[in-house]
Amino acid sequence: MSFRIRVLGLLMVVALAATAATAWLTLRQANRQVQSTAAAGRQEVSRITGGLHAYGFAHGTWEGLSPTVAELARDTGQRIRVATETGSLLADSDALAGRTPRALSGQPAVLVDARPVLSVPEGKVPRMSLKQTALAIADYRAALAYAACLTRAGAEVTARPGATGVPRISTDRRPSQCREPSGTADPRTQQDLDALRPCESEQPIAACLQRVFNERVGATSPPRLEIRLGFRNESPPTLATAPTVAVAVGVALAVILGALLLSRAVLHPVRAMTLAAKELGEGDLARRVPVSGRDEIAQLGGAFNRMADSLQAGEERQRRLTGDIAHELRTPLANLRGYLEALRDGVVEPTPELLASLHEEALLQQRVVDDLQDLALAEAGALTYHPVAVDLRDLLEAGRTAHRAQAEAAGVALELRAPGPVIVTADPDRLRQVVGNLVGNALRATAAGGTVTLALLPPGLAQGEPAVAELEIRDTGRGISAEDLPHLFDRFWRADASRGRATGGSGLGLSIARQIVTDHRGTIEVRSAVGVGTTFRVSLPAVPDGVGGSGASRAAGTSGAAGTPGASGAG
Repeated sequence: MSFRIRVLGLLMVVALAATAATAWLTLRQANRQVQSTAAAGRQEVSRITGGLHAYGFAHGTWEGLSPTVAELARDTGQRIRVATETGSLLADSDALAGRTPRALSGQPAVLVDARPVLSVPEGKVPRMSLKQTALAIADYRAALAYAACLTRAGAEVTARPGATGVPRISTDRRPSQCREPSGTADPRTQQDLDALRPCESEQPIAACLQRVFNERVGATSPPRLEIRLGFRNESPPTLATAPTVAVAVGVALAVILGALLLSRAVLHPVRAMTLAAKELGEGDLARRVPVSGRDEIAQLGGAFNRMADSLQAGEERQRRLTGDIAHELRTPLANLRGYLEALRDGVVEPTPELLASLHEEALLQQRVVDDLQDLALAEAGALTYHPVAVDLRDLLEAGRTAHRAQAEAAGVALELRAPGPVIVTADPDRLRQVVGNLVGNALRATAAGGTVTLALLPPGLAQGEPAVAELEIRDTGRGISAEDLPHLFDRFWRADASRGRATGGSGLGLSIARQIVTDHRGTIEVRSAVGVGTTFRVSLPAVPDGVGGSGASRAAGTSGAAGTPGASGAG
């Protein structure tokens, strides 16, 4: 069975079922409207006001009240209009049900106050009652803020009265932006006590305490509501079956016609995409599909074209990488072969110096192969990481210690500027690989008398944003020209063409370093000026409670799959 027939049949069934259900629902709702009374019973009023009070008590705000009003209206059959005392409309069950709001009945409004009723035990001395009430005011302010934040974040909120009547908030989840009340002192507590102090001489003291409580929390608590129930001059509507049936038939025909047009609009681009996919699978990587419009089919076509672009780019990268590898290995392997053949034929004497040179050349080739393997694993997402809490200051100190001898031999000053510990969650071996590559490059680029600085910047702690740890490797070397900077992280690329593997590394270190930093959800950037120097900046997510503290001793993650430690990747 073709796709067109299946789609058409499915849509016909859905259309007929939806039309029948709509007609049944229309008849049912109309009959309920005819049979409902204009005035609400006392039990329904109590249920409505109780439900609204419970919502305000638990959520600390009237935001998101509409579903509760709609549910109460549906369960009680009442028309409910909810507004604040100042006349601000919050919800109307008629509007929520998709009807034009009907005229209000003449019944007086019912008031709903979400503020809690204080529970002050009898027999307490007035001063203790004042202090307990002041603490209840602070607790209620904190509970209001927490409940309102949970409501805005879409969390499920429940509440139960505490010992003083103040709600105790609980939730199914705790969004990161919502801070649970911690019981810390409220700076306004002394002002609350001063406002409560006149109640020491009033009787009954409980009424005075409740009044002052309401006044002190009035600015932050949900405002009182005016609930209007029922409607005026509502005559039972008459329901004609014939128009309903006619509308149902018209809707069904419209849906069937739309299904025909939809199947035609869907199948044409699907056929084109099927043909393009077939040709792409046969090796025509330049094949693309035409894309028009902005609907789902157009998005699918765009995704297909992006996939084809990615495949074509990957094929090109693979060819380029193969050529790069062949170019990098051809000359040194030819040298090795020539010397080995000369040794075999007795043309060259096997002196220790020659053997040492050949061994060093073999080690360099092994290093290129190891770096290629690291890069391939990193780009495939298969590089092993063992994340723990790492102090970047200690990491930079270890990097300076490891390169101190090289710096002294080159006559370059190696400085560390790290005012305090900064903790990140990372694999220390891989980060040392990144730092070692950057420091090694900086030392090679800096002439005698220059300076290489390992700097740890103060972490960014902007409100509402995650903490960011930043380290920099700065040198006062020859710098890199602006036209060379975009190629700095390319494989086998060297800013100085005269540098070979013996002095300039494999040409893969920076590519590996960038991939390692990216895998740690960080970024690596470079700034450089010819004749001034170069600065590499690595930014990583910091551990907020470990910045400048003693969080380095905590494990911050589970280790990954077993694997070998990171290999050196100097570039």
